[in-house]
Amino acid sequence: ASRSCSSATASGIDSSTNVALFSEGETRPVKTFSIGYAAGSDSVADELPFARLMAEKVGAEHHEIRLTQDDLLDFLPRMIDLQDEPIADPVCVPVYYLSKLARDNGVTVAQVGEGADELFWGYPAWKAFLWLDRANRLPVPRALKGLGAGLLDRAGQGRRASVEMLRRAGAGQSIFWGGAEAFTHSDKLALLSPRLRESYAGYSSWEAIAPIRRRFEEKAPQPSFLNWMTYLDLSLRLPELLLMRVDKMSMGVGLEARVPFLDQDMIVLAMSLPQSAKTRNNELKHVLKKAVAGLLPPEIMARRKQGFAVPVRDWFRGRLGAEAREGLQGFMRETDFLDPAMVDTVFARGPGPQPWYLLNFALWWKHHVAG
Repeated sequence: ASRSCSSATASGIDSSTNVALFSEGETRPVKTFSIGYAAGSDSVADELPFARLMAEKVGAEHHEIRLTQDDLLDFLPRMIDLQDEPIADPVCVPVYYLSKLARDNGVTVAQVGEGADELFWGYPAWKAFLWLDRANRLPVPRALKGLGAGLLDRAGQGRRASVEMLRRAGAGQSIFWGGAEAFTHSDKLALLSPRLRESYAGYSSWEAIAPIRRRFEEKAPQPSFLNWMTYLDLSLRLPELLLMRVDKMSMGVGLEARVPFLDQDMIVLAMSLPQSAKTRNNELKHVLKKAVAGLLPPEIMARRKQGFAVPVRDWFRGRLGAEAREGLQGFMRETDFLDPAMVDTVFARGPGPQPWYLLNFALWWKHHVAG
């Protein structure tokens, strides 16, 4: 296999750390691969300059491409075929093209950066959840929280994320249900057809999370809230979404993607660190940044968390939006899964990832079930 380092963009802390460490001791340049987007994708910052900077620092053989909306639309049938199950994440698109770029340049095994955010407190939203957890621990009776959530729900505010957090607190549930939440509980019920809404009225996503919570409470040596977020996403979001999308899309072109941050020893080390060490100075990925200081250019060390972003908002303003509406309308005429009025509400909220989630499910059903 050609030894190479492939990453989301080789421009963030995780992928750049992979590049820096992988290139040490190599007798020939490693290969790096990055994805950007064509003009008009203004909702996503251009990461290619940072990727080039990192590649130049280690003397890598760098390759990059820019994707257009046409690339997305051309890829949709192949994406659905590769998914096997509905993976509601538009990042499947750049992951595929990134993998294809690596494979076209002779690479069969590559490294990616998944896992670092979960292990080293890398998500900005987790800051907010830590604050919410502290607020939830204030001496306010659970019954009062539940009453407040119920009143707000009846006042038409039940679909707000803040009301959702209050409802969970009132029910004695963890307020963190994982990093892959697409809709609030109220939205989920509203999206279901009347038949399914009646069938699942007594259920929520907590049914899937509760067994993981029980294992955590029984076995965690350090049951901190941060460790709970890490444990839940290691158990649910990583295997069912992040690693799934990488595996399906990369193997679709014959590329094997490896995840060094998820080495067992790395996980044990990260989980043994106290919460205070990871969140010191309220700096995301504080421990990881300290560990790799000097290896990465200061411009990359100082960057705000970007993630592997996709300009889905921009694309939904173009052809994708029109084709998504048409596809979902046809899907709803043929099936009894979704409530048309709520689907219209989701589109009325404006372009964004939520319409994509519904479109992904509809395309998957058409290909793998109806087809």
